[in-house]
Amino acid sequence: MQPSALIPAHLKLVNDALLIGGQHLLLKNFDGIYVLSVGKAAAAMAQVAENILGNIITDGLVVTKYHHSLPLEYCKTIEAGHPVPDENGQMAALSILEFSQQLTSSSLLLCFISGGASALIADVAEGITLHDLQALSTILLQCGAHIQEINTVRKHISFLKGGQLVKHAKGATIFSFIISNVRGDDMSVIASGLTVADVSTYADAWQALDKYALTEKVPDTIKTRLLAGVQKTIDETPKPGDPAFNNVHNTIIGNNGTALQVATKQATKLGFTVVEVDNILHGEARDAATRFVQTLLDYSGKRPACLLAGGETTVTIKGNGKGGRNQEFVLAALCELIKREVPLSLFPVILCGGTDGTDGPTEAAGAVIDINIFLNINKLATNVEKYLNANDSFHFFESFGALITTGATQTNVMDVAVALI
Repeated sequence: MQPSALIPAHLKLVNDALLIGGQHLLLKNFDGIYVLSVGKAAAAMAQVAENILGNIITDGLVVTKYHHSLPLEYCKTIEAGHPVPDENGQMAALSILEFSQQLTSSSLLLCFISGGASALIADVAEGITLHDLQALSTILLQCGAHIQEINTVRKHISFLKGGQLVKHAKGATIFSFIISNVRGDDMSVIASGLTVADVSTYADAWQALDKYALTEKVPDTIKTRLLAGVQKTIDETPKPGDPAFNNVHNTIIGNNGTALQVATKQATKLGFTVVEVDNILHGEARDAATRFVQTLLDYSGKRPACLLAGGETTVTIKGNGKGGRNQEFVLAALCELIKREVPLSLFPVILCGGTDGTDGPTEAAGAVIDINIFLNINKLATNVEKYLNANDSFHFFESFGALITTGATQTNVMDVAVALI
C-alpha cells in the first residue's frame, strides 16, 4: 500500500535503460526525464522515484497536502489546501503549466498520481476565480455527491483535469503510475484524470449539479461556463481516440483491494476468521453503517471473526457539527447497535478510517467503538442520536477518546471498515 512497496515493481533503472510499464526504454532516446507527482501520496511517490532514478531526473515537481512533504533532492514541493482549494493550489496549477513548457516530443514524463490532487490543483478555467472554485467545492462536499460526480464538474471548469494535462505535454511520452482512491479504479476519475481521456461531458457536469439542486447555487461564472459547454460553444475535454494520448500509458499500481489484502493477512495472523464483505462501504455513511451492522448480526461463522469492508461513503451535511464520513459511519453504527438492543456479550468492536490518515476537515483518520464506549454512554446518559443528527461525530468521539489519529500515511486507497466479533 505504501509507494515504496508499489512503485519498484513498475519502474527500474538498469544501466542505460528504464524498465517501465513492461517496456525497455533507452535513456539516450530522450532529451530529459521529468517527474510530476501529485496527490496525498505525492511526496512519498516522488521520494521512491528519486531513489530509483537519482540524478537522471532533469526536473521534478510535487504537489501535496499541507504537512505531507518529505525530503526530496531533485523535486520542488508545493503544499496546498484540501479538501477546499486555496491560493497555493492555484499556484500549483500554474507551476504545473510552467513545468510542462519544458517538455518536447522527445521528453519522458513520469507522473505519480494519487487521490486528493483534484482539490490540491486549483486549475480554474479563464473567467473563474479561486473564490468561485472554493464556493463550488464547499457546496459539492456538503450535498452528498459521490467523487465521480464531483470530479465530473471539476474537469469541466479546469485547464489540466480531464486529460488536459496531456494537451500541454507537447507530445512527450507519458507514463502515469496511479494509486486508486475510487471504486472500480476508474482512472478518468482518480485525481480527475489528469492524463486520461475523459468520457464525461459538460452535459454530465450540468446534470450532476441539477441532481443535487445546485444549478442556481453555484457561482455565475461556473454556471456560464458549463452552459457554454452544453451548448457546444467551447471545446470539450479530450476524448478517447484523441491522438494526444498515443504516447500515454496509465497504470494502477495500488488500490483498496491492496489494503484489504494486507488487513486480511494481519488479522489471520492474529487468529481471526476473516470475512471480506462486499457492497457495504458506499452511499450515505448512515445507510452503509446500517448494512454493516446487519451483516455483523447475521454472521454465524467461526469466531473470533474479523469482518472487513472497503470503499468510500458520502455524507449529506444538514447539521452544524464537525466530522468526516468515517467518524459518521462509526457513530451511525453505534446508534444502530443501541437501537437493536444488542446484548453486551455480542457487542462488537467497529472501526472505520481513511487510509490517507484524514477524515473530513479533521485531524483524525476515523473512529472506533467497543463495549467500553457503550457502557460510558449509558453511564453519562449521552444522547448519541443528537450528535449524529448534528453531523458532530468528531466532538462525540473526542469526548470519549475514541478518535483514530495517524497523521499523514503517504497513501490514499479509500477507507476501510473493520468489525471484530
